[in-house]
Amino acid sequence: MNKIKVLMIDDNVQLIEAVKEYFKSSKLIEIIASANDGIEGIKSIENEIYDVIILDLIMPKKDGLYVLDEMKKRNINKKVIVATSYNTQEVIREVSDYGVNYYILKPFDFDDLEKRILDCCNKKKEGKNIDLHYNNLQISITKILHELGIPSHIKGYQYIRDGVGLIFDNPEMIGGITKELYPELANKFDTTVSRVERAIRHAIEVSWNRGNWDLMEEIFGNSVDIDRAKPTNSEFIVTVADKLRLDYHRVR
Repeated sequence: MNKIKVLMIDDNVQLIEAVKEYFKSSKLIEIIASANDGIEGIKSIENEIYDVIILDLIMPKKDGLYVLDEMKKRNINKKVIVATSYNTQEVIREVSDYGVNYYILKPFDFDDLEKRILDCCNKKKEGKNIDLHYNNLQISITKILHELGIPSHIKGYQYIRDGVGLIFDNPEMIGGITKELYPELANKFDTTVSRVERAIRHAIEVSWNRGNWDLMEEIFGNSVDIDRAKPTNSEFIVTVADKLRLDYHRVR
């Protein structure tokens, strides 16, 4: 089986070397070339054959949007994974319009990058944008939970992140947080319903002590008494999902 040939365009030389090292022993993926700015990147894309391009957005000389625009003008159809720390809704929307395969937020786990590369090459051409909604939603959830002060290393963060995503896509679950959402999360993370509930409660307590109060007032001010009591688990998850749903409608 031929290895997946990858071009990485990023001005972070240390990151490129780390990614190369990670895939050094891979039997499926090979980082065969790299570029450190948009001009060098588009030249590499034109002169060599790659299966997947990993593209940063913020680079010197010309940025990642320049590369995507030039690819579109020159009718270059390649599978692209945008990897960046720049995650405003406007940029996500603009990148999505170019038909990229995935948008992954830095810092990322190398195993997640590996999965995205493999997914790109397993997809049929007509289905290449199928997971953009999922990626954009996950980025939005991650951003808002960080702003609310929930550290990503605690268990409750993972449960809330996935719980918000489930409620966002399945609003009919709102009335069944305890009987539907908790069991689904417990099954996914191979734990118990009671542990899921306790971990989410702990994460909300952490958020109330270290989060962005202006954002909390904006999100929870009308649904709970922010000065007296923390929201319940259900209130927290449902209200964050509602906030994201409203934001998505405004962007679209």
